[in-house]
Amino acid sequence: MKRYFLLLCLALLTSCSEPKPNSANKPYFTTWEHYLGDPERTHFSNLDQIDTSNVTQLKLAWSYKSGGQQEGRTTQIQTSPLMVGNTLYGVNAAIELFAINAKTGKEIWKFSPKTKDESGLGLNRGLNYWKSDGKAPGRIFFSSGPKLYAINIETGEPITDFGNNGSIDLRDGLGRDPNKLSVVSNTPGAIFHNILIQGTRVGEGPGSSPGHIRAYDVFTGEILWTFHTIPQPGEFGYDTWPVEAYKKVGGANSWPGMALDNEQGIVYIPTGSAAFDWYGGDREGSNLFANSLLALNANTGERIWHFQMVHHDIWDRDLPAPPNLVDIVRDGQTIPAVAQVTKSGHVFVFNRITGEPLFPIEEKAYPSSTLLGEKAFETQPLPLKPAPFARQILTEDDLYAPDRTAFVDDLVQGNETKDNPTVLEKFNSITSQGQFIPMDTTGVILFPGADGGAEWGGAALDPRDGVMYVNANEMAWIIKMKEVGSDGKGSSVGQSLAQIHCARCHGGDLQGLNGIPELQNVKLRLESDSIKTIIQKGRGAMPGMPNLSEEETNAITEFVMGMEEAKDHRVEKLKVDVPYSVASFARFKDDRGYPVVKPPWGTLNAIDLNSGEYLWSVPLGHEESLDDPNVSVSGLENYGGPVVTKGGVLFIAATKDEKIRAFSMKSGKQLWEDQLPAGGYATPITYQVDGKQYVVISCGGGKMGTPSGDEYRAYALE
Repeated sequence: MKRYFLLLCLALLTSCSEPKPNSANKPYFTTWEHYLGDPERTHFSNLDQIDTSNVTQLKLAWSYKSGGQQEGRTTQIQTSPLMVGNTLYGVNAAIELFAINAKTGKEIWKFSPKTKDESGLGLNRGLNYWKSDGKAPGRIFFSSGPKLYAINIETGEPITDFGNNGSIDLRDGLGRDPNKLSVVSNTPGAIFHNILIQGTRVGEGPGSSPGHIRAYDVFTGEILWTFHTIPQPGEFGYDTWPVEAYKKVGGANSWPGMALDNEQGIVYIPTGSAAFDWYGGDREGSNLFANSLLALNANTGERIWHFQMVHHDIWDRDLPAPPNLVDIVRDGQTIPAVAQVTKSGHVFVFNRITGEPLFPIEEKAYPSSTLLGEKAFETQPLPLKPAPFARQILTEDDLYAPDRTAFVDDLVQGNETKDNPTVLEKFNSITSQGQFIPMDTTGVILFPGADGGAEWGGAALDPRDGVMYVNANEMAWIIKMKEVGSDGKGSSVGQSLAQIHCARCHGGDLQGLNGIPELQNVKLRLESDSIKTIIQKGRGAMPGMPNLSEEETNAITEFVMGMEEAKDHRVEKLKVDVPYSVASFARFKDDRGYPVVKPPWGTLNAIDLNSGEYLWSVPLGHEESLDDPNVSVSGLENYGGPVVTKGGVLFIAATKDEKIRAFSMKSGKQLWEDQLPAGGYATPITYQVDGKQYVVISCGGGKMGTPSGDEYRAYALE
């Protein structure tokens, strides 16, 4: 309480101080030593050699083939690299760490984790750098699978004094059996002095691991503090869950990264939904601290303030990106602020010291759930300003080609579409009433879709004037639930378990979804033992499910192999705490593969956070196959964020058309583009070496059905 009182006093003094510009005196730097540019996660560089007058002269300076692609497998690189000194540090498609010359792209060293089995390594979106204190070598903190490594920045070798010969296991220290947990880290945390604060990615189905925040000693790997995102007895928020939920409920984890106010010693941590994503009958209550922005004391892990942006989430509305720290000006006074973007397309803005909202927030009433045992929360918070940066409800008037045939995962796929409904008929058969409508067994439109609105690329923020730049998706999804064992065909244990644990990613009929392979014919590709291993350990981006018993793993394997007989394994034998599974989880498109909503399908937006007003909004990307004279730029689904510069240029790749682009920060006008060898589904970086400014993007592809790649590309002026 004493700490909080001092911080509150400081906030009051700050708010009454003399007016000053928005962080205009940000230190000059030529490197890129922090994930997304700085601890505040602004994505901003004060380099200005490349500006609006010469950006059209950008040329490829070097390219680096990082390796790690696997024949017959879809791989991705979502890494936003670091540049320290004259060296660039990144991660390839096989989750191997490398160091290359930042001027030439020539490889210096590569570190390959020893574990080379079929375990689910997840993805890697970035790294943490700890600068040497003169007594210990500088180090890169790098995650691969459940391991977090400390790597000597000069040699590429593990620092053996850290953890167990250079690594720690993120499954340890969560209060449950590590052998039954699936825990990885896709995104770097934050380093405060000699403390590494780390979030994790966990499963999203029943039995998932808890998402507690841990802080580690950068020298030893020892856990210094833990914040329980699912509170334990005696902790604040415990009464927002059923009794002893902390022993069995998972999720409420922080997978997208975090921001740090070094001066105040406060770390700002966004969290995701509790598991199971789409049904919460086993976790009645608001479920703190899921779907919350947490402000914690970086030294101790004590909660200073929090705000929950979705109560009792049953829509998979994880907070998808790190928040942005910035000073904004209100009535001539400077206020330290934190802004958080959401999948639903909103921006929440708070005084980052006190947690006071800087724009009004309304608690709006929503309908109750029709699913057995589910008690949807009565209200949800919505900011009244800024206006949403993505459309909020799909209406009949929003349909792009209502007479085309509908094409979603719960309809017949392939060539036999003549009996499928039209887009309009499908639309009229399901519910479309906007945000926070509880899921049902008929189908509900989630718009923006399950990947946003905003996604993990996050927003950029110019600290000089408080303007936010955020890219958004405009994609409608259809979510439909199914009661386990309700098909009337004598569902087997394996079939029921596959519905619960596999359908969310592989489709309601396991037919494959969004680039994820089908399981209907998996027996033609894999042997039983391989399938069991993948279920237990995961593979590629798929997390393992070690929480399943051997009997459950065998049942799923027998079902997908076509070896299980319903009469021998009745579903009545299965004890399920979650009575529903996902029957449909897919983008709502027409038979051409186009989104059913009128363009734009992806946008780039500039929002003045001082006033909450939009400066501009433009389509991002273009579908070249679209033959529509009324749509000059369609916009596209996009993954990866922007970088903004003192030169007035915003750089972003992200789009399905596999291009990198430059825009005027002032007007939103596109100034330059280049075709990439594979999609750049990552956030670019920019830095300067020997007086020349470079822009680098990783081209890993692999999303949205686009080809995989392994190249890092650097652009500079001739």
